[in-house]
Amino acid sequence: MTFVITEKCLGERYATCMQVCPVYCIYPAEYEGKVFAVIDPELCIDCGACIPECPVSAIIEDPEEDPKFAKINEELAPKYKNEPTPEPRPVTDPPRKGHV
Repeated sequence: MTFVITEKCLGERYATCMQVCPVYCIYPAEYEGKVFAVIDPELCIDCGACIPECPVSAIIEDPEEDPKFAKINEELAPKYKNEPTPEPRPVTDPPRKGHV
C-alpha cells in the first residue's frame, strides 16, 4: 500500500509535502493543465510525514479510497520524477478552488 495525492491538490499544490518526504517520492506535476503533485508508489515508504503538511487534506493513506487518483499518481510519477522541487507555497495562502 502507498499514499495517494487526490484531486484536492489539483490547482493547489502547496509543495510542503515534498519538503518533508524522507525518500523524495513526491513530485511536482501537472494534470488537466493545472499544478498538481504525485506520490511515486514504487518509492513511498508509508511513513505518513506528508499527511499533516497538506493544508487541503489532499493526501490519503489507502489507494482504495480513491482508485482513480491512485492510478493517476502511478501513471504520472515516472514522467515527473526528475522535476525540481518547487518553492513551497505558504500554508497561510488560502486555497484557490472556488476563486476566480
